[in-house]
Amino acid sequence: MSLHTESERLLVLIPAYNEEAVIHEVVSSVRQAVPHADVLVVDDGSIDSTAQEAEVAGALVVRHPFNLGIGGAVQTGLKFAKQEDYDIVVRLDGDGQHNPSDIPSLHSLLQSGHIDVVIGSRFLCATERMHIPPVRRLGIYVFALVVSFLTGSRATDTTSGFLAMNRRAVKALAAYMPQDYPEVESRIVLHKAGLTTLELPAQMRARLSGVSSINSWRSIYYALKVSVAVLVSALKDFPALPEEMANANTD
Repeated sequence: MSLHTESERLLVLIPAYNEEAVIHEVVSSVRQAVPHADVLVVDDGSIDSTAQEAEVAGALVVRHPFNLGIGGAVQTGLKFAKQEDYDIVVRLDGDGQHNPSDIPSLHSLLQSGHIDVVIGSRFLCATERMHIPPVRRLGIYVFALVVSFLTGSRATDTTSGFLAMNRRAVKALAAYMPQDYPEVESRIVLHKAGLTTLELPAQMRARLSGVSSINSWRSIYYALKVSVAVLVSALKDFPALPEEMANANTD
């Protein structure tokens, strides 16, 4: 299947915070993997030269004056995509964990018109190379069980930041994107908005630079906080998608 049509517009969204050591390589790898795509880096209030390095690598850059967190950074990118009328948005992290060469696999499934969001899952790979601390792995497993139960669809990697979205999903999350640590709660939002999701195997690597802000103790706090947020989202009523959103597609 062809990766894109003549008229299709693809945006690769990269939220980043203090990633000056690696963002140039990430942007360059994306441009090599999908040369027809536009690349947007949302610099979430970095105090280093993340924005400058991204621009040198050829990315469009939107800068927050201060740090809003991953949810706010992604929502900014999605609002940009909606405003600029992109057909497909692929999100990946700015720390080099995701392999841009997997973008075509995620993207191609959206062209069928039957799936709204395709999510890269490290746990569907035959060989998982990325080391995940036991406490975090347990949290991800619990989140997967909760999301699978609440949505009625199997979920394995509910904290994945590697996904592709069509217009319907972009518009829904641009309006209702959860803040703070949004990946798990977003699954519930998408489900309640009537959108379909599918996981696809995707190899993920260790960060190319820096360290995660979520250590073992923060993982426990994170698990409790996200569990409450997911339950609240499951009980919340989201407005029905506007007619123009429901009829939008990726043709």
